[in-house]
Amino acid sequence: MLLSPRREVGEFRKRYKWMALVVVLVFSVLIGRVVQLQIVQYDEWAARAQENITKTIPLPATRGVLRDTAGRVIATNRPSYRLYVTPQMMTPEHVALFVDLMGFDQEERREFQRRLREIPNRRRTHQIEFYDDIDREQLAALETHQNELPGVDVVAGPVRTYPYDSLGAHVVGYVNEVSADDYVLYATPGRLDEDQVELLASLLELEGEARRDLFARLLVEDVRDPVEILRPPSVKQFWRIYSNGSLPGVELVAEPLRSNRGARSEGGTSAYSPGSVVGRMGLEEWGERFLRGRAGYRRVLVDATGRRQMIDPRLARSREEHEAPQPGMDLVLTLDMELMNTVKRAFAGHPSGAAVVVDVNGGRVRALYSKPSYDLNGFIAGMSHDEYNELSSDPFRPLIDKTIYESYFPGSTFKPISALAGLAMDGFDPDERVECIGYYQIGTDRKRCTSAHGEVDMHSALVQSCNVYFYKLAETVGLERLNEWARNFGLSQRTGIGINSEARGFLATREWYEEHYGRYRVGYTLNTAIGQGNTRATLLQLALAYGALANGGTLWTPQIVESIREPDGTLVEEFPTQARRDLEVPAEHMDLVTRSLFGVVNAQNGTAYSARIDGGVTASGKTGTAEIAPGTPRSDVDPGRAWYFNRSHAWFAGYAPSENPQVAIVVIVEHGGAGGRAAAPIALQVLQEYLGSGATTAMSTRGVDRDRRGG
Repeated sequence: MLLSPRREVGEFRKRYKWMALVVVLVFSVLIGRVVQLQIVQYDEWAARAQENITKTIPLPATRGVLRDTAGRVIATNRPSYRLYVTPQMMTPEHVALFVDLMGFDQEERREFQRRLREIPNRRRTHQIEFYDDIDREQLAALETHQNELPGVDVVAGPVRTYPYDSLGAHVVGYVNEVSADDYVLYATPGRLDEDQVELLASLLELEGEARRDLFARLLVEDVRDPVEILRPPSVKQFWRIYSNGSLPGVELVAEPLRSNRGARSEGGTSAYSPGSVVGRMGLEEWGERFLRGRAGYRRVLVDATGRRQMIDPRLARSREEHEAPQPGMDLVLTLDMELMNTVKRAFAGHPSGAAVVVDVNGGRVRALYSKPSYDLNGFIAGMSHDEYNELSSDPFRPLIDKTIYESYFPGSTFKPISALAGLAMDGFDPDERVECIGYYQIGTDRKRCTSAHGEVDMHSALVQSCNVYFYKLAETVGLERLNEWARNFGLSQRTGIGINSEARGFLATREWYEEHYGRYRVGYTLNTAIGQGNTRATLLQLALAYGALANGGTLWTPQIVESIREPDGTLVEEFPTQARRDLEVPAEHMDLVTRSLFGVVNAQNGTAYSARIDGGVTASGKTGTAEIAPGTPRSDVDPGRAWYFNRSHAWFAGYAPSENPQVAIVVIVEHGGAGGRAAAPIALQVLQEYLGSGATTAMSTRGVDRDRRGG
């Protein structure tokens, strides 16, 4: 049946309306999409377009220099070549050529390919630092084939180097690359909406209770301080967050910056990025925020293959971006590296030990020496698992800082503190004589002395290191007073030097003995008076304590950084010395003790007389022989040398010049035996070379007087 003309027109109009509606809808969608791309998502797509035509080349900052008190360079930088890879541009053919040019063996090839695979998609268009110090042969091979490897760039930059190698390694520290384990994920409540928290939970792959907890912590209005979300993130979580910089208030903060939360780069992450180096120990770690500087970048125009476009330099300057790196600041230290070298020479022939030298007025640290050590440049170059295991399993413990991290029984170097504790008691007579017959009987326990000294008073007991006298003194003074005076001199407290993990040392109380040994015995107090039992101290603590004896009673906070300066030498900050406390020791008490310490070195019956300096700087001090528990773990590791590892530690603590003290020194020779034989010659040789003018030690010309080994 045919439709009438009027009905045909109506049907056509109906179809026209539907067609027009479809066209309008299609154009509306297209316009909406254009609005979304050009307005709503303009920044995102503009950034992606910019990424397609530009390449960002990082420019590493030059790390600040460490100098000693005389300006000698301790840690600096040398030129190196860092290799960056853009994963998206690395085809299998490119990878094959690259590993051949680099001269990789099979294990290195697999490691490179593994790292390449693990880069998340969002980061694959970015340059990632893969190697921080390629050699010249690798550089030449890559430059020859640079047009065949558009995804590989080599950037000249600094790498850390240590001119003194292993000398002072523990105090100087070292640097290496930041890893995911160094980061903490923070988020600021109230800055994310529900959808953004949902995205964060998805990026972190949180489920169940963990997901609900994240929502509860972040969707609040009354908290404005960042809260810790994750410590540390996994490698996968790190890359997901690092690659997504669009979440407001979400920050990946590297541990070294946790106290400096203002240091940020664009995108919400900390100023550390993969490939950055960070101080790991010692002064490199302490001074990280001053030393690291700020990295720059150069953004260049590239073609579709990733090669840099050769265009008119004037156009390049207008379209290419550049931000110069800012070098780090320099640290000027109180250390004296020539003195450190002197200590090193004096320790020749001894496999392990340590020494500390400080100014008696001000507490400036002039030497922190721990033997054996390790080569800092080896840590920078990279160390195999076997090499590291060899260091960590060495029975002489080269990785341990014996100056502040390790604590020891101080032995007889503790006796001057015991003497002052006795002198502070009402009615105590230092001239009263005590007979030493070679041992002290207390109940059924016979406590031995180094020899039978006959009748001794306080002065001669210190000079000859008579244990019996101090056993008798301990019974009178008591444990609480001995501990009180030890604490006054800084024992069982961290000194505040601020680097590495500093040991507190230990002073056992009556309550501690009752808890750990079931009951308290008088013999524990007797052991404390001669620096044995459970009393422990670090070398730095003893050096500062002897500095206080030398200067009349002021205990100083140790200072190891003198100042912070710009690379051109401009002063940024100078650190004043700080006194911890004035001990308020009566002058007559201090005089008796210091006269006795002078006699230890200079009186013929002194325990360090054989090591005294002839015709040179006069020194005062105290020897010590600290017994150790037999069957130490180190003797088990090396049974053939069990006799050595079960031998006592040798101590000397003192200062010089005696008449006008300038520096205090403490030396320990691990398993060295008697302090007068092993530690005193080292300390007195160091003092002479540092303060004197060519005199020789008596030990070097006459040998050891074995009758005055001393404790």
